[in-house]
Amino acid sequence: MGLSMATAGMWVERWERQQRHYALDREERFAVIADATEHLCADRDRPLLLDLGCGPGSLSARLARRLPDAEIVAVDLDPVLLELGRTHHSDAARYVDAVIGEDGWTDALRLDRQVDVAVTTTALHYLPADVLSRTYRALAAVLRPGGALVNGDHFPPDGAACSDLTAHVGLRRAERSGGHGPEDEDWGAWWRAAAADPELADLFQEREKSLPPAGHGNRHLSVERHTELLRTTGFAHVTTVWQVGDSRVLVAQKG
Repeated sequence: MGLSMATAGMWVERWERQQRHYALDREERFAVIADATEHLCADRDRPLLLDLGCGPGSLSARLARRLPDAEIVAVDLDPVLLELGRTHHSDAARYVDAVIGEDGWTDALRLDRQVDVAVTTTALHYLPADVLSRTYRALAAVLRPGGALVNGDHFPPDGAACSDLTAHVGLRRAERSGGHGPEDEDWGAWWRAAAADPELADLFQEREKSLPPAGHGNRHLSVERHTELLRTTGFAHVTTVWQVGDSRVLVAQKG
């Protein structure tokens, strides 16, 4: 039996609530990513967008509302989140199961033309630095000239003094916007509750078999280092278009 719309909607709503505590000014960051994408696609009749690490389709759904003529390909490796997206946000994107950064992962996307904009938010920091570099190079290969990667994530500056300062400013901003209350569900609680839902049992069995072991990621890689990697893998122009603390939207445009 497939996942019901009601169950998918409930779990996506709970996902949205708990995610607000981990992405600083999450809705504003989504809006800025959409602003940048809209600008980059201004002269495209049917832009092709690629959503990397799409989860349950949160960003894809917002982009589909902003750019209704766009075709969106949303990719993730988690079968639970992908099925939630396919069910709850079925009209937003074409969802693809692939491991970003693996050899040949872009072949699984079955792209019929070059991508206009690749977007991602709090997803690529899970990749080790060498895999991240390969991923940047693979993205440059599928993007059209003038296309771009728009990445919303935490990008600390070089040097402890500066990174401590941006982290402190971000923390205080999060405190002013409201943190977890005692009744709030966090990331771990969401996953434990979802795993106990009988309607998701088959998906969690698949998840246990398919997810690779967690790596060290690149959470501490500075924005300067990201910029260097992007420029050496095919991106000519890199700029921050929004920042609060070390939470940024970084745009890298292919030459």
